[in-house]
Formats: sequence, structure tokens, C-alpha cells
Amino acid sequence: MDAPPVNHLEHCPAPAKLNLFLHVVGRRADGYHLLQTAFRMLDWGDSLDFALRTDDTVRRTTEVAGVPAEQDLVVRAGRLLQQATGCRLGADISIDKRLPMGGGLGGGSSDAATTLIALNRLWGTGLSRAVLAQLGLQLGADVPFFIFGRDAFAEGVGEELQPLTLPPAWYVVVAPPVLVPTAEIFGAEELTRDTEPIRIMDFAASTTRNDLQAVACNRYPAVGAAIEWLAQFAPARMTGSGACVFAEVGGEMEANDIVNKCPAPMRAWKTKSLARHPLSDWLD
Repeated sequence: MDAPPVNHLEHCPAPAKLNLFLHVVGRRADGYHLLQTAFRMLDWGDSLDFALRTDDTVRRTTEVAGVPAEQDLVVRAGRLLQQATGCRLGADISIDKRLPMGGGLGGGSSDAATTLIALNRLWGTGLSRAVLAQLGLQLGADVPFFIFGRDAFAEGVGEELQPLTLPPAWYVVVAPPVLVPTAEIFGAEELTRDTEPIRIMDFAASTTRNDLQAVACNRYPAVGAAIEWLAQFAPARMTGSGACVFAEVGGEMEANDIVNKCPAPMRAWKTKSLARHPLSDWLD
């Protein structure tokens, strides 16, 4: 998409996601799990600022606890875009990190997707949405969803995406005081890996679950405690590989009421669904 040259892109959103369900339907020969899931984007997340550099340095200018800059997906995303396009420009990237780490909300993947979308515009590299999504898959299985830019039914390792039309909704998200490593949950011997696949047209009528939830609750009892607490108000479920759990509620007032009752050391937020990624118009 043609756009005038820019030197700064400020307050670029990196929305959170929920997995409304997550089934593990198989495993590939390379060890990657085959999934089915419904991704829902939320109007809540991190925010990133980008400043153009005329050298080829891609630098994170803010601290993110527990994540060295060289390992950060935003730095890796910028360098990957440089390699794919031959771009010799660089960027300073700052992150306002709001999403809890290790929460199953897609924070790192969303930050990476926003970086690819923003730098594609800042550098004028002109890659299409489809090509950018293919690049994003090299960084993580959830990255293509955020570049896809709307609610989706996902298969494969999470990269085969079909649009999903869902009614607007309010949610309460609760973070228990634990970090749940994704690799540990997917690597667990007790994980169910043979759930019967469903069809997208059957999604609304199907009985679904999160196949990772039982493993996470068994290994991290605080996750189970968060589900039990939130389930007092509405049906609650874990998102992704955890640790966060969520429930759809009747509206903002109900969400406020539940959030205000959340006991320490758990934390709770209200959020609503987001129909399209805020940066979606930057891509063809």
C-alpha cells in the first residue's frame, strides 16, 4: 500500500488474543503439534513506538524484564525483515509492555507482528500481508494471526487461517501469580494429542475445550485456582498454554464488578473484542 515517507510511528498497538478453544489433533514428524483453535483479538495490549535510523541497527530502547534485547521478538522481527528485503535502514523500538509475560495472550507474538507491519511501512519495503505472514511464522506460530488481522479459525500449527465472524463481547481476563512455559506444557507426556478435528461451520455447536488446560492446572495449581475463582461468575477457561484464564461476561459493568472483586495475588482486567487489527489498513 502506497504511503508518504515517515520517520516515526508512535503508539502502534499490539493487541492481545484469546484462544476460545484449543484442540491438539495430532503431531507432525518434526515434533510440532497440529492444532485447531479459534483466535479472538482483544482491544487491550502492548504499545510500540518506532523511530527510523539511517544505519542498519535495529535496537530496543526500553527494558523488558526477563527478556534480553537480542532475544526479543521485536528485534528479531526487524532483522528478519531486513534479511528478506535487503533493506539497509534501521529502527529504534520502544515497548510499553502491559500484557503479562507467559500468559497465553500472545504478547510477544503480537509485538513481533506489529513490528513487521510497522517497519514494512516505516522502511517502505512494501511486502503484502501474505508475504509478511509467511515471514512471521518463522518467529512464532501465533504471529501470522495478528498479521491476518481479524478473528480466525486456525489449523496446522496455527498458521492456516480462515475468517471467523463472532458477535462483539466483553471479557474478564485473570492472571494467576505464575508463569507457564509453553514448551513444558506441549512437551508433557500426559498431554492429549488425538482430539477429533471439528469443522469451522460446526464450531459454534461443538463442545470444545483447551486440551492444554488439564496439564497446566496439574503442574501449576494457581491456574486451576484462577479458573475456579472466575467460574463463580461465568464459564471460565485457560487461553493458550496459560497461565491466564478468561470468561465472557454480559457487559462492561459486569466486567468492572468482577475485576474489582479479584483477590490478590491474582490480577484481573476487563477487555472487549476487537473486530480488526488497528494497523490492518497498512497492508494489502
